[in-house]
This record gives sequence, structure tokens and C-alpha cells, in this order.
Amino acid sequence: MLMTSTYCSILQSPIGLLYVFADEDSVCRITFQESDTAGLSENEHSKLAAAQVNDYFEGKLTAFTLPLKQSGTNFQQGVWTALQNIEYGDTCSYLEFSKQQNNALAIRAIAAANGKNKLAIVIPCHRVIGSNGKLVGYAEDLWRKKWLLDHERAISKKGQMTLDF
Repeated sequence: MLMTSTYCSILQSPIGLLYVFADEDSVCRITFQESDTAGLSENEHSKLAAAQVNDYFEGKLTAFTLPLKQSGTNFQQGVWTALQNIEYGDTCSYLEFSKQQNNALAIRAIAAANGKNKLAIVIPCHRVIGSNGKLVGYAEDLWRKKWLLDHERAISKKGQMTLDF
């Protein structure tokens, strides 16, 4: 059995520590969830992903160019690929998203696949919202989802801005 090594870069972001995991070939996981990184070092993929996500937070990057890999069914892979078509600064409801996938009846399965995404920010599952416009379903905490959407809207100058008083 072939063993693959795991590498990790840690990025201090405006919304918490972000853990970027990679193997020899690609970025495999990006999460805010506290992770055991003991004994792990960085590699070119984890460093590149951390740099690109940092540029995203600084408003300098709106699309990622990274080798990505996460395990999942063909259905999940299709959902994750389609998520990348939601433009920076835009949102889409789960119902709209399922209709775009020509599968309106699979809205729950699509939502479940969205929730299993392990590549936070880079696969923009945070851009999918409830049909009523409410923020729902984000594994990395809803306050982060709100922050990410507000950040993208401010940089892209799209949609309603959140006003600070």
C-alpha cells in the first residue's frame, strides 16, 4: 500500500487560524477547525494555498489556481465543481443551485454534498444561501460565512453592503 505524506501550513486570517493541508500533489483540506499539526511541515502546495488565501483576505485575489483533491462520490465531486462557477461576490440559493444542476429534486442531497466540502473558501460553498436569503448551513460557523460574503461584496462592489455604524 502506497503511503502519502501530509503537509500543513497555518494562516492567521481575519476570522481565525486557517489550516491548509496538502499531500505531494495537491491541496486536500482547508479548515478553521482546530487540527492536530504536530510533526507536519509545509510543502509547496500548502504554502501556495496559504499565500493565495491570504491574498483573498487582502482583497487581491478573487479566483484560486490550486491543484485540489478531496475524496467524495461522483455526485459530490460534481457539486463541488459546480460551486466553483458561482462568481466571487455573488450568492445562489440552494434551490437555484439545484436547478442549475438540472436536479431540483435533489436539493437536500446537494445541500449535504455542499456541507461535506473540505476545502473552505477555495471551493466557495459559503456562497450558497437559503431561498429566503438567510445564511444557513456552513460547517465553519455562520458568522464566518457572513464575514466572507460581506468581504466579497465589499471587494467586488456587488450586492447589498453591510453598514457599520
